[in-house]
Amino acid sequence: MFKNYPVTRESLRLKASGIFHKYSVPRWMLFTHDISSVFATFLVAYLLRFNLIINDISWDEVLVHGFITTAVYTIAMIGYRSYSGLIRHTTLTDVTLVFAATSTATLVLLGLIVIEDAFGTSALYRIPMSVVLIHYFLLTVYLFVMRLSVKLLFRFATSSIKINVRKVLIYGAGEMGFVVKRVLMSDPRGDFYVAGFIDDSRMLQGKKINGIHVFGPEILSSPFVTRHNIKTLILAIRNFPPVRKSDVIRIAIDNNLEILETPAIEKWLHGHLELKQLQKVKLEDLLGREPIRLDMEIIRKGLSKRTILVTGAAGSIGSEIVRQLSRFSVQKIILVDQAETPSFHLENELKKSFSHVKFKIHLADITNTDKMELIFQQYRPEIVFHAAAYKHVPLMEENPHEALRVNVGGTRILVELSVKYGVRKFVMISSDKSVNPTNIMGASKRLCEMIIQTKSMMNGISTQFVITRFGNVLGSNGSVIPLFKKQIEEGGPVTVTHPEITRYFMTIPEACQLVLEAGFLGKGGEIFVFDMGKPVKIDDLARNMIRLSGLEPDKDIRIEYTGLRPGEKLYEEILSRDEEMSSTLHEKIKIAKVEKNDYRKEVLRAIIALKDVYDLTEKEIIELFEELVPEYKISKEQSNGHFLENISVKEKVG
Repeated sequence: MFKNYPVTRESLRLKASGIFHKYSVPRWMLFTHDISSVFATFLVAYLLRFNLIINDISWDEVLVHGFITTAVYTIAMIGYRSYSGLIRHTTLTDVTLVFAATSTATLVLLGLIVIEDAFGTSALYRIPMSVVLIHYFLLTVYLFVMRLSVKLLFRFATSSIKINVRKVLIYGAGEMGFVVKRVLMSDPRGDFYVAGFIDDSRMLQGKKINGIHVFGPEILSSPFVTRHNIKTLILAIRNFPPVRKSDVIRIAIDNNLEILETPAIEKWLHGHLELKQLQKVKLEDLLGREPIRLDMEIIRKGLSKRTILVTGAAGSIGSEIVRQLSRFSVQKIILVDQAETPSFHLENELKKSFSHVKFKIHLADITNTDKMELIFQQYRPEIVFHAAAYKHVPLMEENPHEALRVNVGGTRILVELSVKYGVRKFVMISSDKSVNPTNIMGASKRLCEMIIQTKSMMNGISTQFVITRFGNVLGSNGSVIPLFKKQIEEGGPVTVTHPEITRYFMTIPEACQLVLEAGFLGKGGEIFVFDMGKPVKIDDLARNMIRLSGLEPDKDIRIEYTGLRPGEKLYEEILSRDEEMSSTLHEKIKIAKVEKNDYRKEVLRAIIALKDVYDLTEKEIIELFEELVPEYKISKEQSNGHFLENISVKEKVG
């Protein structure tokens, strides 16, 4: 005897759920089904027209008429893409496309009948009007019912499988938000459940889209998130204002939400968004900075048909300057860097993405006078962007000889060669650490500024020397961002030197765009200072990075305070004690009003020291910097209190 196993509602639901999670009907299969349905329902329409009396039907005519009808419907369905939607998520849009395709095809067939009547064509090609109308009704109803049946079956199959799904909110109830919702719900694994849309438009708030509520942004900061166990927020707005986007991200972080972002439409694979393309928001989005508006005309005129030399070209700033330059019709770009591997990768990138640009990479040390003279002699650059320098504060504290040799010595060589070979414009990348410096790196950058200012004041100098100052750039090589990211990936701890330390931050493209603009705003001798927004607490930065990784600070990842390093400030400055700022034509670029001091004596002392740099002890190098850059000694003495504070910070952490 066979034992009967009762088929319960729940077992059916589980079986159906398994099928839906495992399989998804591809578009070509749905298209084939719809076309087959056209022919099948056409045969049924003929049978109904002749009251199911088969002997009254001329099957030769039926096959010809069926072929004509199927061809017309195929063209209409391809035109309207009525097969492109996922059946399990059939929407009003999908139903409308089906209706449009069948209606259009029917109108075309009726038009053909009228034409055939007018010209008296053979009955073999004339489809009875009644058959066309019956077929239209049958096919349209069938396609509607089939799609809605599958959708209802899917809802039945997934209605109770809500235990392991990830509840999400979609920020943006427009077209992109709707696309994201469809992508999430079409995931074969069924890992996501859309709990609602959020939109800033009051016209949409309180309404429903496909049965899903549209809320206002206030629910992000309400008990709603906790009550409904929301885990993820997906940003789906095409042009999200940066400041508003930053505010939304901060609120989401405070609610311990995972934050994903929808890529721009042009980055969708073959014009279709896929689940794997949803990406975590970038740390830059927390800055909330508006896009830079450049005076493209002044930059275009300044760069057009020019040969340009970029030092430090394989570094974070130098390589981005090269990318920015590649957008303009320059004559040639000469790239100088001593780092072999980064230069190799940059060369490959330029060949792939900027093949229209003429460029030449030279592996060279800017302190090698003979090599640099050879480059200037061979190419006669008209514009120089000087980004080569040692920049890491702790390393320069331990290697003051190299700060003097490379940062100061390299800059002096480039300045002299620029004057000798008639360079039109020389733009130096300085640092906010050059302002009231408390470390060797900052002092070396300040001394570079003094060399350039002194040269620009000399009579008979045609080269326009311009200095740009800005703070840290997000994601640059060796900066705090990649370090924190690596520490988080390794499970911590994340090391912060001091709980109150702050820094100014810009994105690399933003900084380089402003460098280009400032370069052509300057007429010579100016120090340009960039608007870097508000200073950011490094402790907050570390905590936000941990949260953006889906972890919780002090619980999943520990933060360890290590104390300020030698020469490190609690905060950076953009102007020295004796400097003021004046505005320019660009709202984000200011000019530091500095006294036009002649630093020829200081520059001469530096040149003499550079000749026998390794004959000096570290102490003598430091004393030399203190002598040549008086504000370095003053600022260093004033910063001694920070180190005493470090001791207490370490003791508290310990």
